[in-house]
Amino acid sequence: MSGSGSQGNGQRLRADCERCAGLCCVALPFTASADFAADKPAGQRCTHLTAENRCSIHAGLRASGFTGCAVFDCYGAGQRVTARPELTPGPEMFAVFRVTRPLHELLWLLTEAEATGHGGAARPLIAEIEALVDGDAAELRGVDVTAWRARVGPVLEEVSERVRRGLGGRDLRHADLVGARLRDGQLRGTTLRGALLIAADLRGADLHRADLLGADLRDADLRGADLADALFLTQPQLNAAHGDGTTTVPGALTRPVHWPSGSSPARHEAPHRARGMPPGKAAPVGGGSGLGGRSGNGRRTGRGGRGRRNDRAGGADGTEGPGRRPG
Repeated sequence: MSGSGSQGNGQRLRADCERCAGLCCVALPFTASADFAADKPAGQRCTHLTAENRCSIHAGLRASGFTGCAVFDCYGAGQRVTARPELTPGPEMFAVFRVTRPLHELLWLLTEAEATGHGGAARPLIAEIEALVDGDAAELRGVDVTAWRARVGPVLEEVSERVRRGLGGRDLRHADLVGARLRDGQLRGTTLRGALLIAADLRGADLHRADLLGADLRDADLRGADLADALFLTQPQLNAAHGDGTTTVPGALTRPVHWPSGSSPARHEAPHRARGMPPGKAAPVGGGSGLGGRSGNGRRTGRGGRGRRNDRAGGADGTEGPGRRPG
């Protein structure tokens, strides 16, 4: 379960902006949309990135129209690429980062799978990806991330089936649950892979060992929900949702800073808001591995397009939106 992977994932798969050259704010593109206030092409510095590679509006990203930045996570790829002695900030480093980031997301998921005790097949894949990421930069730039997802997907599927066995969970993969009323829902052992849960009411829901790989949780209300043992839940998914101090989160993840610390009457996003947002292109930030059958937040190059569906396998192909950097 997600909580079980806390030790295994460790700091190597956690973003450390202090040791990164601002790669997410330079290498990646985003398109003006509901989650980005402006356009920015790949390779161009964000106008809010300082000379010290710090975000000048970090404390007010959401209020400034850059929710996509607040949601994004590089899974530690930024500092790993920055530390490569043969690379300096420029096109080659940016290209390596755009491949390393989705590979690091796969490492996160595989490490979690191994930590369940049912993921023996994950270990050789982890070793192979680690060798690729540490290997020749030119070879790394040419890695087929889509092919790697195809290899990792069956391993995660098998782990999910073993962990959820006997719990009687429903199969709701790819379900359109935008704005669904699932308050206090008994979703133990349910597979919600690739499900659209945008603005869904999940207050008090029991998600024990529920498979959330690639589920779109933007604006979902998770107040009081039990996510402690949810499978394949990622930090971007949590960051995109609403919760509070009564929400139980996996030990491997961090409670989002925008969540109130105690019980909160925080607003619940209405379904019509989720469906009515403009469809701008943006990166998958809520579980963008593409292994759930839908990217998690749709196929994008920055982030935005609330409610936009994506039925193509794929998702995070290295063209994700920028991440959060401390000011």
